[in-house]
Amino acid sequence: MLTGSVPARCSVGELCLDCEINVNLDAVKTSSAFPQKVYTSWALSFLILTSARVVWGNDTNAPLRRSARAITYSHDQLPEGPWSVHIIKIDRANPTMEFHTTLAKGSGFGLTILTEQIKTVPPALGTPVAAINGDYYRVKRTYIGDPKGLQIMRGELVSGPGEWSCFWIDRSGNPHIGNVTSLLQVTWPNGVVTSFGLNEERANNAAVLYTSAIGTSTRTSGGTELILESNGDGPWLPLQAGTIYSARVRSVRENGNAPLNSGTMVLSLGRQLASRLPKPAPGMTLKLSTATSPDLKGANIAIGGGPQIVRGGQVVRPNTTEVRHPRSAIGWNSNYFFLVEVDGRQRNLSVGMTLPELGAYLAKLGCDEAMNFDGGGSATIWVHGQVMNSPSEGRERGMANALVVVQKER
Repeated sequence: MLTGSVPARCSVGELCLDCEINVNLDAVKTSSAFPQKVYTSWALSFLILTSARVVWGNDTNAPLRRSARAITYSHDQLPEGPWSVHIIKIDRANPTMEFHTTLAKGSGFGLTILTEQIKTVPPALGTPVAAINGDYYRVKRTYIGDPKGLQIMRGELVSGPGEWSCFWIDRSGNPHIGNVTSLLQVTWPNGVVTSFGLNEERANNAAVLYTSAIGTSTRTSGGTELILESNGDGPWLPLQAGTIYSARVRSVRENGNAPLNSGTMVLSLGRQLASRLPKPAPGMTLKLSTATSPDLKGANIAIGGGPQIVRGGQVVRPNTTEVRHPRSAIGWNSNYFFLVEVDGRQRNLSVGMTLPELGAYLAKLGCDEAMNFDGGGSATIWVHGQVMNSPSEGRERGMANALVVVQKER
């Protein structure tokens, strides 16, 4: 447990971006599926700083040394678990670093491995230099790859808030962890207001708004579906949080699975709900609101996960079973962001952590706030061309989304 005594430690190797040197990290242990890695001549290559150490144990009162580098990677090995922990530290003062989220199919839902998702980042945004897996997701039935919680990708609202915490950066550049409540609703011509979900499976007594992020059609079976187009010069697609849209019904379908494209949305009504609403007709105008609480208007990036594991520098003990699994997390303090992955389910390498253990680790690392991401076989961390950890299934697992650090051109 990471709750008191200072654990014995193996050496920590730390790597910094933006220099040219050949590096061999002998200390890094990997499974047979991920053999010993040698780092040579990367376009943004690394310098090993053998004297650098992660602040831990009795050293937590020592100030974190500000690195001149934008990003550092370190591998922490704790033999009493054993634990194998991979840490990416991002300097918040460096203006060239930005967070972005990805979807499995670039602009649509599905499942692909982290290495492939990174390739979907538009080159105009910059060069991906680090990444970690993201939210929990649906793995069965029609909507495979539907993120469990909120996602905003390059300003586009692609998945609505869920029940658990999420991470977002507001319009002023400030990071947040918390629960976001969906206030998404449609106002009908007679003033009736109906709440709706976004890009998810639709129940018989519910409404869901679909955009092309879900694919080329709604994939629904039955129900009433309103194909919506812009009603004038107001805001339209891509969908953004905290915005009012004026929509005109282009056509109405009664057999489900309506087509989608980048210029239209579809409001899908379950049969039970549709029987209680005004009968839709072409030409009808609707008001759509994408409000949330707190207000996410102007947010460029958000991703779900949870639960929160550090708040105000203190460990948050979630109401979940304390079982050790591979883990992924994000945390920060006033100087740095931290992306952290803990390998697990590998007895001789790393047994994984409970959520309280993960929270304690991030708090001792120096995080004021931290949140858990999806773990298990999804737990994956990547630094400029390399998967750094040892995935518990021996290979990368397909996932719905990811959080990517991009270096903008100076």
